[in-house]
Amino acid sequence: MENKFPIRQVMDGEGNLTDSSYHLTEELIKEMYTKMLRARTLDKKSVNLQRQGRIGTYAPFEGQEAAQVGSASALGEGDWMFPTYRDHAATLTFGHSVSTIMLYWKGRVEGCVPPDGKNIFPPAVPIATQLPHATGAALAEKRKGTDRVAIAYFGDGATSEGDFHEGLNFASVFKAPVVFFNQNNGYAISVPIEKQMNSKTIAQKGLAYDMNSVRVDGNDVFAVYFETQKAIEKARRGEGPTLIEAVTWRYGAHTTADDPTKYRDQELSLEKRNQIDPLLRLERYMEKQGMWDAAWKEQMLKQCDEEIEKAVGEMENYPEPDVNDIFDHVFKEPVWPLERQKEAYLSQKRGETV
Repeated sequence: MENKFPIRQVMDGEGNLTDSSYHLTEELIKEMYTKMLRARTLDKKSVNLQRQGRIGTYAPFEGQEAAQVGSASALGEGDWMFPTYRDHAATLTFGHSVSTIMLYWKGRVEGCVPPDGKNIFPPAVPIATQLPHATGAALAEKRKGTDRVAIAYFGDGATSEGDFHEGLNFASVFKAPVVFFNQNNGYAISVPIEKQMNSKTIAQKGLAYDMNSVRVDGNDVFAVYFETQKAIEKARRGEGPTLIEAVTWRYGAHTTADDPTKYRDQELSLEKRNQIDPLLRLERYMEKQGMWDAAWKEQMLKQCDEEIEKAVGEMENYPEPDVNDIFDHVFKEPVWPLERQKEAYLSQKRGETV
């Protein structure tokens, strides 16, 4: 199966083009680099904030920047994005502000609200539930006669869930304009992929649904961008869905509550950082093309740091949440169990004996 689904690549780990058939402009190259640098800076800052107790448990994505930035950059205005709890590089690229993402990790409902005109669903914490949602949104756009598409992000573990198969089956039957974007990190939390499935690839799972499927080097931002662009254009033409398997590697833990040293070889992770890192390989390519130097990177980093520090300040100075929201927006009309819980909580808060 691996021979039937070869990994598509445009640029190797040393920054050499392996496929020169694509048109790469300096504007596109620098745009991809700065978006990935911005995302990585946010990721590192968020891990530090969690360790300092300033946000809650956090899901890092360092190493997956090319997969998320490259795919999100291929979307157009009005398209739909259905992320997981780890795809904030994608949502950032597609239009979420840094402060909105910070509010989400602070546990604020405001962190789920996209900017006006941006169709970004709240991050899906239950595994794979967003795939049928993406299919539904895509079908709705098809029925309305638009050319809008949806993209659903998910990890390798999600392909073992029923929602994965239901989403792909519906999309295939009704030719929904949706792209299923898998980031194959090789682990479903602590379970390596070879212990999770007998399939040699995730792309081959699309065969059961007669769905166009491709594997791509998930650390090659150009390959991800162009393959996602092809899938989106195909969907816009009414030719149905595509399953993309982006083979990647995340350096850190599943979340900040996890210890990857218990189940993963950290020396291997270090080797991969030096060999296939998405930013490093693009730096190597840009340096060979005379587009990159350390001073320019420092300038970009400074801009990213300033933006993120401002967003952190906005998050920490945000008005206190209204506790009534927890109880008042579950049902249209109040129900007695919630009313009783609300009164008990407020009484406890006032220091009264319940």
